[in-house]
Amino acid sequence: MDKYLVIPFLILSLFSVIMVYSASSYVSLQEYGNPQYYFIRQSLYVGLGLILAFIGFIFPFRLLKKKIFVMTIVLAIILTLIFLLIFGREINGAKGWIETPLFNIQPAEFAKLIVIWYLSYILSKKQHVIANDFWNSILAPSVLVGFIVALILLQPDTGAAIVVLGISVVLLFSSGVSARLGLIFGISGTIFAVGFLEIVRYFGESLPFLKSYQYQRFLAFWDPFALAEGAGLQLVQSYYALSRGGVFGVGIGNSVQKTGYLPEPYTDFILSITGEELGLLGILVVLGLTTLMISRIYLIGIRSKKSFESMMCIGIATLFLIQATINVGGVVGLLPISGMTFPLLSYGGSSMLILSASVGLVANVSARANIERKMKEK
Repeated sequence: MDKYLVIPFLILSLFSVIMVYSASSYVSLQEYGNPQYYFIRQSLYVGLGLILAFIGFIFPFRLLKKKIFVMTIVLAIILTLIFLLIFGREINGAKGWIETPLFNIQPAEFAKLIVIWYLSYILSKKQHVIANDFWNSILAPSVLVGFIVALILLQPDTGAAIVVLGISVVLLFSSGVSARLGLIFGISGTIFAVGFLEIVRYFGESLPFLKSYQYQRFLAFWDPFALAEGAGLQLVQSYYALSRGGVFGVGIGNSVQKTGYLPEPYTDFILSITGEELGLLGILVVLGLTTLMISRIYLIGIRSKKSFESMMCIGIATLFLIQATINVGGVVGLLPISGMTFPLLSYGGSSMLILSASVGLVANVSARANIERKMKEK
């Protein structure tokens, strides 16, 4: 087992229990009369996540390559997302959750890993022709993934849709496309992103695809202090938390911002509370462990001799990278706030289970590659 992958994963998972307890204790006491409410649930999620990681570690990869298995799961997630739009529980204006007695399931989180699995399967099958016939090769998978992204956007869950779209683009261009075509698309994507921001800035709420609360998030991104009592509240309070923490922090459990000032202190903005309580050094440790884990997953994928396993690893690493980037960008004001949680650290059952299972699959790939290499050496 790859210790440079597993050790950061274990540290972040167990540390999340501590930080969720610290960040949520005040809110738990106010809402449920029990300061340990979210602590108990996060402990359960981490425990289940470790079990799923172990299952992923021992899971036979040959089953993941069975067409009937892949397409059945893809069909299941599509039907689930459609069901969600009709019967899903609405939280903060989005129908993104299915209620169960234990916890709420967020199908968009499962869709991320399923899209990685599906694209890894289909693109590895087409790898011998994709370089010569790129557009025809990616047409069918692009339509299917586009449909899944559209269903997620209808909830609406823009953050999850961006993650799925970003993963898909990376996997498409990791499957044998020429560097020239990749560069053209990279430049085009950058121009599109900048142009989109300018269109939103100029037309605002008159755009048919932009809801009022989404436009308010853009306004808060551009000038949070002008909207400090409204849409800019989270970002302004995040700044106060990071500023108060300084280099060394005020100590675990001593955050002021979590006591009703900073909304969602144990989910989207848990990194702000980490910065307030453990300072810049605490944040650097978290980001360092996350960077080590992501870079290790990319390295395992690059070293893999099998295209399916390689693309699975690259997709999973990209999942962690995009989520971490969007969350950190939102916390420090470099990106609009999207509601994206920080991987493995923030409170959340669906995210913790899927990310843990993903790490288990990568550890599986790494371990089998090590065994094969040692057998060849012998």
